[in-house]
Amino acid sequence: MTPVRRTTAAVAASAVLGMAVVAAAAPAAFAAPTPKPSPSTVLPSGLYGTTDPAYDGVWRQSLALLAQDTVDVKPATKAVDWLTGQQCDTGAFPSYRADATKPCDAKLPPDSNATAAAVQALAALGGQDATVKKSVAWLKSVQNADGGWGYNPGGASDANSTSVVIGALASVGEKPAAVKAKSGKSPYDALLTFAKPCTGKDAGAFVFQVKQPGIVADSTAAGVLGALGKGLAVEGPKPVAPAACAAGATPEQAAQNGAAYLVSALKKTGHLDSAPMPGAENPAPQPDFGNTADAVTALSASGHFDQAADTMTWLEKNSAAWAKASGPAAYAQLILAAHAFGADPQKFGGADLVQQLNATGPAPQASGAEKSEASDASEKDDKDDSGIGVWWIVGAFFVASVGVGILFSGRRKKQ
Repeated sequence: MTPVRRTTAAVAASAVLGMAVVAAAAPAAFAAPTPKPSPSTVLPSGLYGTTDPAYDGVWRQSLALLAQDTVDVKPATKAVDWLTGQQCDTGAFPSYRADATKPCDAKLPPDSNATAAAVQALAALGGQDATVKKSVAWLKSVQNADGGWGYNPGGASDANSTSVVIGALASVGEKPAAVKAKSGKSPYDALLTFAKPCTGKDAGAFVFQVKQPGIVADSTAAGVLGALGKGLAVEGPKPVAPAACAAGATPEQAAQNGAAYLVSALKKTGHLDSAPMPGAENPAPQPDFGNTADAVTALSASGHFDQAADTMTWLEKNSAAWAKASGPAAYAQLILAAHAFGADPQKFGGADLVQQLNATGPAPQASGAEKSEASDASEKDDKDDSGIGVWWIVGAFFVASVGVGILFSGRRKKQ
């Protein structure tokens, strides 16, 4: 999973850098607080979360719907309608479209990450073929010559954006390797340029961009998923041998090398640390919950469940406050990590992540299991009432026959 959108400052910085995705806001102990809507701001009833959606509205909505789908929760119709209503006529999605009744203009730049995340969510939910098809066509139209994608069209390709678009293509049945720019290069050609060799610092990691080789925390987990041709919601394959970095120029080997880097980075504390906030001087390292969850997803997707186990345990023990302060995208990240790992997100360190996510937006429709249980309960009540009714009729007939003359009223069925 690619990282989710963090704070206003982080998002602003990421826009300058062209970063693909940033994580939902962490608590005050770890990062600046999430921006709150102004008193005059009225958020749409179909939107998940209550914080300012200017930078992450479509992203967090897409993650929320996708996470619900992985646990068989059917989102509210208005939640899906809100997301589809964010699409521009071109097929692109902006980060957030405050007034969906007005056409998208130059002041509302299209966002490749938001578009790719929306495609993955809507493809998983089904029934949105026209919307999805239009967005996929737009993504193909803005592919860079190196085969990859940047955060906004025309921007330099980066590992995060390229990976989340690969996931979108795969979610609709496309073969990413066959989606080529006019130059003949595919998304994997671009992704391999971000993969570091197995020697030197950060061996095996995926850098954010070739010109920004020092940024790896936000891009390696994303790069692993992209190199595997997987989206944000994955189910891990059968366990494989411990991750190890090895020479090779294939996407599959690059994914394993990235997994080896993540194992090494997680080994000491069980979690990843966040990058310093802009302007901070010698800040103490702080846990990066979002990227740590992404690391679990990436390791699970590459078959390294055993090497992700300690980190999953750490998340279960320590992520509650972060998720509560951060909102729907954070809950979704944890649900997707648990799903990939094979854990139960409804029993996550004693918490029900699904219930917590659902509470941040419009109440979802009943899941298939809930409907089945309700149907069974109703059928049982009907049977119980039917059986009791027969005996009451028999009893009434008997009493009447001995001259008691009691009038029996019908029994109200259980609701």
